[in-house]
Amino acid sequence: MEYLDFVLENPIYIILVAFGVSLLFQLYFYLFFYSRIVFYRKKQDKMHHQEPVSVIICARNEEKALEENLPSILTQDYPDYEVIVVNDCSEDESEYVLERFQKKYKHLRITTIKPDEKFYHTKKLALTIGIKAAKNELLLLTDADCIATSNKWIEKMQQNFTDKTEIVLGYGAYKREKKIINNLIRFDTLFIAIQYLTFALARRPYMGVGRNLAYRKTLFFKNKGFASHNHIVSGDDDLFINQVANKKNTKIEISKESITRSDAETAFSAWFKQKKRHTSTGKYYKFGTKWRLFWENTSRVSYYILFILTLILFEELYLYILGAFAFRMILQLTIYKVAMYRLNEKYLLLPSLLYDFIMPYLSFSFILANYFTSKRNKWK
Repeated sequence: MEYLDFVLENPIYIILVAFGVSLLFQLYFYLFFYSRIVFYRKKQDKMHHQEPVSVIICARNEEKALEENLPSILTQDYPDYEVIVVNDCSEDESEYVLERFQKKYKHLRITTIKPDEKFYHTKKLALTIGIKAAKNELLLLTDADCIATSNKWIEKMQQNFTDKTEIVLGYGAYKREKKIINNLIRFDTLFIAIQYLTFALARRPYMGVGRNLAYRKTLFFKNKGFASHNHIVSGDDDLFINQVANKKNTKIEISKESITRSDAETAFSAWFKQKKRHTSTGKYYKFGTKWRLFWENTSRVSYYILFILTLILFEELYLYILGAFAFRMILQLTIYKVAMYRLNEKYLLLPSLLYDFIMPYLSFSFILANYFTSKRNKWK
């Protein structure tokens, strides 16, 4: 009580207390959640049976991407799998590219949705059609602009399935380019992956990314597919996983052979539009997920602001303040360094010190942009 009375009598110390609270929140997220990627060890099952897999890709006007990336999917070192490409109202040469591939690869199947000016639909319909066409129970999803970085991609994702496992979360990375916007996008992708992968390890799964995601066909239809959020353009990956994932049915796969990569946006405006669309689904997450993500972002924003204020206002404590800041920074860099190694990312460690500061503000700008604009998003 004496400490409380002292703080109330000296309001300036509220800033110091608030800094301490925001630091504790940040340490909680880093130690309880993010550090799990450092200590994660996958249990090896040498007798695991390789079940048939259906790879599903939705493509709209992806002629060039299919030409470049589809061979990496069609030449996987896996005994029994099919590749289903849903050609969704493409107006380019995608149809002929797919027909040419189909002559060479008999396990490629094509489903076509014809354009109809009277009928507008999102990616969820195309994906649902692809899932209905799948012959196998295990579904592995990726995008037309994604390339499998090894011929063991299917094997690595599939081997996580057991009788109790219904969902496997993978990492969908972006190709590296020597551009600032590319560096920022790759860090954002890495950090989001650290979040959803470690939350899943903490038995609180909340999302996955459609660039690299696997689940059971029966799980999809048992939960009536995308019916509960079919009116939302985005969410074929994160909202569905948020709806059906639980502490017992979800695993992760982070081996380097299991990673997919795609081309990142090259302009900030295009990336902002993409992030705005992705962020629009956040308000539909379960309450617990929204609460955790809110406090992670809020505590990070307040942590940096209060750090500067406490240095200015409490000069006599600057060694302790700097020590606390240094401890969090070392912890942050250690976790990022290990995560970068495990997820095969490079040249993000030092920039992460800057991006860690600015990303919460960008995240809030994405949310505000969605709040003040009502223009309908499109998946392509």
